[in-house]
Amino acid sequence: MNAPDAAATTLGTAAFALAVAHTFLAGRFLERSRRGGPHHGLWHLLGEVEIAFGFWAAVFLLLLAVFSGPSRAVDYLEGISFTEPAFVFAIMMAASTRPVVALAARAILGLAARLPLPMGPATCLTALVAGPLMGSLITEPAAMTVTALILYMAFFSRPLSGACKYAMLGTLFVNISIGGVLTHFAAPPVIMCAPAWGWGLGHMFLNFGWKAVIAVVVNALALTAAFWRPLARLEVRAPESLRQGAPAWVNAVHLACLAAMVALLHHPAAFLAVLAVFVGFVAAYPEHQTELMLRPSLMVGVFLAGLVILGPPQRWWVQALITRMDSLTLYFGAMGLTALTDNAALTYLGTLVEGLSDAGKYSLLAGAVAGGGLTVIANAPNPAGYAILKQGFPGESISPLGLAAGALAPTVMAAVAFLVF
Repeated sequence: MNAPDAAATTLGTAAFALAVAHTFLAGRFLERSRRGGPHHGLWHLLGEVEIAFGFWAAVFLLLLAVFSGPSRAVDYLEGISFTEPAFVFAIMMAASTRPVVALAARAILGLAARLPLPMGPATCLTALVAGPLMGSLITEPAAMTVTALILYMAFFSRPLSGACKYAMLGTLFVNISIGGVLTHFAAPPVIMCAPAWGWGLGHMFLNFGWKAVIAVVVNALALTAAFWRPLARLEVRAPESLRQGAPAWVNAVHLACLAAMVALLHHPAAFLAVLAVFVGFVAAYPEHQTELMLRPSLMVGVFLAGLVILGPPQRWWVQALITRMDSLTLYFGAMGLTALTDNAALTYLGTLVEGLSDAGKYSLLAGAVAGGGLTVIANAPNPAGYAILKQGFPGESISPLGLAAGALAPTVMAAVAFLVF
């Protein structure tokens, strides 16, 4: 799209700052909605973290239309690519269906049963290792959805302490963020920069992938060891509906649709055709399905669409920071910046910086994915995990500070892995 003009930059920067603040105040809005009153529904909507960026993006577009004219707002909107929000929306729906979740649950629980450990710790370990690393094949949004559903059934719906749940949530977000860098086509921040910088499968695995595997395993082991006792007391088993699964041909259709949507990511018409076929198939065979996660998927899509709309006006300050940093400063700077803006947007802006060195490119991507678990907006799949796992917290609200605290130790481990190895 064309570079934002002065009005778009000013309004977009202000709206972005307000959206970030909104994510920290969402719990307050939910509390206000519980008091009742004629506007309790609006307060409840504003209390949904996923709505924050979509709401302020709408405010931004309205103000842009007022100050620069309706045609300018329309031109701005038409210049935005909504491929990533649409992709995450569709993948979240497809990956959350019973056949896909049942296959993943049986695989993870089957692997856990083979470990010489109690099922609670074994399930935690295998879910937080196998799930995130699957993201390099089935994409991070799909891996987040499947792993979060398994963790919810096994742990977040159970009487575990808040400290344990926040630590597990933070570890999940960090491991998903770094678990998708084994390939060049599965993680949003990699998709944004790998083609521009000529990075293929071999480059990603040799420079990023094996280091990510080490960090994912260490993070999962550390969490399991830290909360061994409460995890060991839990009896973990898949629900009867998932243990029964679906016929092989139904599984095959679901997996084929999932694979087709991944392959057709950058071909919107074909992508939407596959999505339509998938929704029709689910409706035709309801006896093998659970209800589609339409509302959570749509909320996540709105969140990411808002982030995409508000992203371009941040170019002025993000690029200014990147160009003034050496590679080491850029590494830690990217970790901090990704907590305030989506790491895919950050790496995309990095591709616009002329003359960025190879060391700078490595530092930007490594720092962006290492910091991808610190906030709900740091990595595109995080809102999907948030939408699923928030049901396991009091008031269905996740504290931003609690998430940051839970993600701190895994983030340090990821930072060490990419910096030292």
